[in-house]
Formats: sequence, C-alpha cells, structure tokens
Amino acid sequence: MKIKTGDTVKVISGHYKGMVGEVKAVSPKTNKVIVEGVNLMKKTVKPTQQNPEGDIIETEAPIDASNVVFYDEKAKGTVKIGHKINDKGVKVRYNKKTGKEIKEAKK
Repeated sequence: MKIKTGDTVKVISGHYKGMVGEVKAVSPKTNKVIVEGVNLMKKTVKPTQQNPEGDIIETEAPIDASNVVFYDEKAKGTVKIGHKINDKGVKVRYNKKTGKEIKEAKK
C-alpha cells in the first residue's frame, strides 16, 4: 500500500467524494483505510458504571484504499506516489509529478 498513517488523502468516489482528510489507520490485509471525518457511522454504547445512561457516538468506518488518493497540500491537488531508492540507499516514496521525496508523516 502506498498510503500510510498520517498522510493527507482526498476521497475520489462514494458519498464523501471530494473530501480531504488525514489517514488515522491503515489495514493492508483488508486494503482499507480510516480517514478522519469521512464515512461516519453512529454506534450505540451500552450503559456502564462510568456512563450509566449509555450514549450514541459517531465514529469513522473504514473505506477501501482504492477510493482515496494522496493529496499534496503544496500543489493543492492529488498526485501519484512512486517508490525509489535515494542517495543513501533507503527506499522512499516520491511525488511522480515533481520528483520530490515525500516526508514521513508524524504519527
């Protein structure tokens, strides 16, 4: 998967098409990602001793990784990502439009 946790992505299909958000979690086995503020669902929480009344909370559900594309904030648009080996011999991701390396997002 070329999308990693902390990347900024744009949704390109589905109900939330056009929304931009940060990736909170990635699941390579199922090819799904959880994007902040996208694909919200309501979940009921049973009453507990700490919360005796229970609650209804909104959480993000996973969406398929093929429905999102990397978003470059400097270029204000979507870009394709490639892999290459840099001068130090380390495999890195890079922007295919500009050729610049993509710095790892803070986790």
